[in-house]
Amino acid sequence: GEPLCRSQKLMLQGGLIHPASPGCYCYLPPAVRAMEKLVKVMDEEMQAVGGQKLNMPSLSSAELWRASGRWDQMGPELFRLADRHGKGYCLGPTHEEAVTELVAAHSNLSYKQLPLRLYQVTRKFRDEPKPRFGLLRSREFYMKDMYTFDASEEAARQTYDLVCGAYCSLFDRLGLPFVKVRAATGSIGGTMSHEFQLPADVGEDRLVLCPEGHFAANVETLNGEQTSCPTCGEKLTQTKGIEVGHTFYLGTKYSSVSNAVFLSPENKLHLAEMGCYGLGVTRILAASIEVLSTEDSIRWPSLIAPYQLCFIPPKRGSKEDEEGTALLEQAYDNLAEALPHLARDSVLDDRTQLTIGKRLKDANKLGYPYVVIAGKRVREDPPVFEVWNQNASEVLFLTKEGVIELLSKVQVP
Repeated sequence: GEPLCRSQKLMLQGGLIHPASPGCYCYLPPAVRAMEKLVKVMDEEMQAVGGQKLNMPSLSSAELWRASGRWDQMGPELFRLADRHGKGYCLGPTHEEAVTELVAAHSNLSYKQLPLRLYQVTRKFRDEPKPRFGLLRSREFYMKDMYTFDASEEAARQTYDLVCGAYCSLFDRLGLPFVKVRAATGSIGGTMSHEFQLPADVGEDRLVLCPEGHFAANVETLNGEQTSCPTCGEKLTQTKGIEVGHTFYLGTKYSSVSNAVFLSPENKLHLAEMGCYGLGVTRILAASIEVLSTEDSIRWPSLIAPYQLCFIPPKRGSKEDEEGTALLEQAYDNLAEALPHLARDSVLDDRTQLTIGKRLKDANKLGYPYVVIAGKRVREDPPVFEVWNQNASEVLFLTKEGVIELLSKVQVP
């Protein structure tokens, strides 16, 4: 009986996700392909700022969380469980305690080994009281989380700016209309925090923005009703947003608990200055569909579309059947030779018992950026294919060479 938002409805009807239990979904093959591409782009951005990838357990010891004070502070959001010996654990919603303990265990760390920028992409768990809107608010989700360790506050703040820059670069590459806003630090803590938000009607965060771009904040950070921009005095506009990324400057909040220290040039022990940075992988998938799609057709950021290309041969028994099917196969072979990276990113809709129109409608729903059709004009000399460029909302009539030239600009991560 829950109201469905656009992305949830489109992902369910397109066979991208399947509900398993409240707030938990099976990700079906097209969704997994899109997610793997998104993670690849994230890897590129994280490694460009010196990130090293690791993997930490989802099961986290209650002792670690008690030491940081978050075992009680997090309340019912934590999924808690005990093993057969009665030892307490939680399913990690985030990994500050675990990563700080890991770094603290390497007690002979030198300032020469800093900064450390460690990240992972894993399943996270949060006992949402009301999971809704599909992958936008779920109980089990994928997140990219990075944890940084620096030798001084100044260096940690430089790292903070660097990672925020990588997040901006990621959203720019995806072509998503994001805003970076001042945010509250909440249960993670620290002294500075920003959210990366996609403005959308179903968003659960309320944002205030300066129309000139001087100021942007989550309403929860404001004291009282702030109505004008502190920089230029312009009236602030209000909008709703979907949070897709969050960054925190933590200082020594966690390193002081686990004693994560390093040796300075003077051979003195100092606590590492930390930051943490999260991107919601599955939430970005859903949020990008939410903000880019039409009511009945998925539109992907083209970089992460599950498949770039759908080939539609003629209907069985039509005038174009034999000739069109052979020409389409030949076009595919030429494409695979000229652009081998696209060969793995192509789908042939061989349900030739259906009309071209019905298959085109399905292709539209699933959001292939390009659809190549062998229609009536394949019988011309030279043969002409109908090409739908979905993201530009245009239909082109191109020869085989024209199709290959058009697709040569397509990027696949």
